[in-house]
Amino acid sequence: MDEEDEMETCQLLDLPWEDVLVPHVLCYLPLQHLVRLQRVSKQFHSLIQVYLANCRTFDPSSTGPVVTKEAFCSMLQANKVLHSLSLQKCSDWVTDKELMPVIGQNQHLQRVDMRGCVCLTRHSLVAVSLSCPHLRHLGLAHCEWVDHLSLRSLADHCGALQSVELTACRQLKDDAICYLARKCVKLKSLSLAVNANITDESVEEVAKNCRGLEELDLTGCLRVRNPSIRTLAEYCPKLQSLRVNHCHNVTESSLEPLRRRNVTIDVALPLQRALVLQDVLGFAPFINLQI
Repeated sequence: MDEEDEMETCQLLDLPWEDVLVPHVLCYLPLQHLVRLQRVSKQFHSLIQVYLANCRTFDPSSTGPVVTKEAFCSMLQANKVLHSLSLQKCSDWVTDKELMPVIGQNQHLQRVDMRGCVCLTRHSLVAVSLSCPHLRHLGLAHCEWVDHLSLRSLADHCGALQSVELTACRQLKDDAICYLARKCVKLKSLSLAVNANITDESVEEVAKNCRGLEELDLTGCLRVRNPSIRTLAEYCPKLQSLRVNHCHNVTESSLEPLRRRNVTIDVALPLQRALVLQDVLGFAPFINLQI
C-alpha cells in the first residue's frame, strides 16, 4: 500500500531530466510554452534551462507561428552546442545585437539559415565566417546587405561550404562570386538567382573550380549566355539540376548536351513550349526550331 501511495504522489519533475524529460517530453512542446513553463517554479526554470542549453537545432518553424525576441534570447543565451540555426521566423526583427552573441558561442554550427533577415548587416556574416569553421550550408537569400567584403571573409574562413544561397543578393558582382568559387571548391549547391550583375565570368569560374557541383540556380541572371552553360556542361559531370528561367540569352544549343545527361532543367524544350502556347491561344503559332 505504501508503494502504491508513493507512485501516486510521483511528480513530473521526479522523472530523470536528461534521460526522460529533455529528449522525450520537452522536445514536443512549442517554444512559447517552454518559455512560459520556466516561470512556474525554480525547478521548472532549471529544467527548461537544461533543455535549452543542450538543443543542437534551433528551427522556429517547428515551434509555433510566432517567435518573439524574448523567446529567442531565452533559448539561446546559454547554448554552446548548436549545429543548425534557422532565423526565418525571426527575419523581421533579428538584428546583429541578438545574433552575434549566439554565433560567437556556437563554433560547431554547420548550417545557418539567414534568408530574408532584412535587419542584419554585413557584420553578422563576418561573425559567422570567423566563428564557424565547420559551416557547410548557408542561406542568404534576399539579404541585400551581403557585400563583396563579407562574402570574401566567408570564403576565406569557411572553405568546407557545400551549399550557399545568394538569391537576390544584388550587391554581389562577378568578382565576389569568382573569389567564392576559387576558395570554396567543395560547393555542391549554389544559387545566384535574381542578380543582373552576374555574367558568364561567374558561371565559368564556378564550373572550373567546383567540379562536384550538383545544383545551380541562375534564374533571372539576364547577362548569362550560352558559352558559360557549355563550360558548365564540360567541367561539372555531377550536375543534376540547372535553373535558367528568364535567362533570355541561354538557348537550347547549350542546354541540349545537359538534357542528354538527364540534368533537370526548368526550361521546356522549344517544341513543348510551342505546344503549351498552342493550347493557351487555341492556334498553332510559328515555331522556329533553329538552335
